[in-house]
Amino acid sequence: MTMDTECMIKSDTAPARLRWRVGSSTQAADSVLRIAASAWFVVAVAGQLMMAIFVIGFYGRAALQGDFAAWNKVLTHGHVPGDPIGNGVLSLHLAFVTVVVVSGALQLVPLVRRIAPRFHRWNGRIYLSGALVMSVGGLIMLWTRGTVGDFSQHVAISINALLIIVFAGLTLRHAIARRFEVHRRMALRLFLVMGGVWFFRISLMLWIAVNRGPAGFDPKSFSGPALTAIAFGQYLVPLAVLELYFLAQRAGAVGRLTMAAALAGLTVLTAAGVGAASMMLWLPKL
Repeated sequence: MTMDTECMIKSDTAPARLRWRVGSSTQAADSVLRIAASAWFVVAVAGQLMMAIFVIGFYGRAALQGDFAAWNKVLTHGHVPGDPIGNGVLSLHLAFVTVVVVSGALQLVPLVRRIAPRFHRWNGRIYLSGALVMSVGGLIMLWTRGTVGDFSQHVAISINALLIIVFAGLTLRHAIARRFEVHRRMALRLFLVMGGVWFFRISLMLWIAVNRGPAGFDPKSFSGPALTAIAFGQYLVPLAVLELYFLAQRAGAVGRLTMAAALAGLTVLTAAGVGAASMMLWLPKL
């Protein structure tokens, strides 16, 4: 082998080794990103199940005992005597909380989707139906029965409900068209906006815990800039983080690791919010 030939071999193999190292680091960063996203998802599902347990334990138990008036201890206009339609809408809304929490979580588990595609399709139909029932029911209750909070919060909640309807429709549309990658992204967006009420509660309880009491709002009128910010942030912030996650999936190793670190921090905050909501809002009423 001549010196020229040896130099050619070295120059050809060096870029190959470099590409292998870059590809390997990107794959490792991708694994870290997926682990971080999965960790947040597990914490979020556990927190949503806590809320579902509260709904069953408080509202469900009161309904079985025939004590519907107990609902008014939590809801301003929970059970209204002489309003069977409104009470029925509220009951249906509450009944679907557990359904959408469980079915929504199962829809996003890749293993379930891979080994049980038929179950995934039927569970998806249940989830989308529950999403529509809850969003439409929420709008009806908000604008016909009234609730706590000011006009800005009512607008924020209405936008949340409309986003649920839009994302549910787009999720179904792309599934029918077999555009599965777009369908998956829409399903993730739907999952986040479906958790709007849950996000509001854990964010508010964490805010109160950090500030050691109400800050930035009047607890009597339940209005103020802090509540308005949380009301809009309950879906805008999660959706923004999701879009950043999509961008990170197409980025290099540094971008993916940065996003993974951000998700790790958000996982800690989510767990703290779930803990605060459980101790201050849900468990004391069970």
